[in-house]
Amino acid sequence: MGRTPTERLLALFEPHRLSPTQRRIAQHLLDNLAEAAFLSSVDLASRVGVSQPSVTRFAVALGFNGYPDLQKALRPIAMSAVADRPDPDTVRRNELQAAVDAEIRNLEGLRQSLVDPSRVVALGRDLAASTPLTVLGARISAPLADYFGYAAKRIHPDVRVTTSGGSAVHDALLQSREAGGTWVFAFALPRYAEETIAALRFARELGFRSAVITDAPIAPFADEVDVLLSAGVGTRLVFDSYAGPVALAAVVLQAMADAEPARTQARLEAYEGMAERAGFFTDR
Repeated sequence: MGRTPTERLLALFEPHRLSPTQRRIAQHLLDNLAEAAFLSSVDLASRVGVSQPSVTRFAVALGFNGYPDLQKALRPIAMSAVADRPDPDTVRRNELQAAVDAEIRNLEGLRQSLVDPSRVVALGRDLAASTPLTVLGARISAPLADYFGYAAKRIHPDVRVTTSGGSAVHDALLQSREAGGTWVFAFALPRYAEETIAALRFARELGFRSAVITDAPIAPFADEVDVLLSAGVGTRLVFDSYAGPVALAAVVLQAMADAEPARTQARLEAYEGMAERAGFFTDR
């Protein structure tokens, strides 16, 4: 299966370390490719809210001689994006199905990103070895942090989930660091919660390493974390949908389990036995 226009565009961005301003330009291109690829550098700068020289520097940062060369690379991708659009009348007739189709494409993109699983496998080892392991997620990302923490506690001896901000998250990070924790694992999905970004900065000051699941590899906090994992978010409905990030969280949990197979098996068996004796679940 050929790459989608979004995947082709991301392939231009991902190998390069972009500044926050350059990531804003990249995100605008991702969100408005069909139109933006045909704008002049002055018009693109105006749409993004940056200077025209910033657009030129962005093109050079991607390895092009200037913005005209970048445009030449963008326009075929934009044309394919227009050609791939479903018939508008069909979409209007079944917008719910179109939203699910978009999520399927997000999952296909995630699948492609795992062709080489070595980075996730290495992260699983690191998270499994961090005791305690701190998990962060605020606002819309809080349920994903709770899901990850709930499952991680079945295979890890000390998982601490924090979904608040301010002094509470600072206290939690201080306590985790004093107890020997080395890693923070966070969820930061749009709109990105400022308290999560502030917590990640504080964690770095304390000496933690950090990993984040987010929606795009050009997230504005990309330079402030050690490992950034991305999975597309569905935006076709009133509220965003998170099939991709949830699946990616499950992949990381699997990597953690695989890193300590004996511990994982012992803890899972102990939990199942305790749950059965306590009558936590029923098959009826």
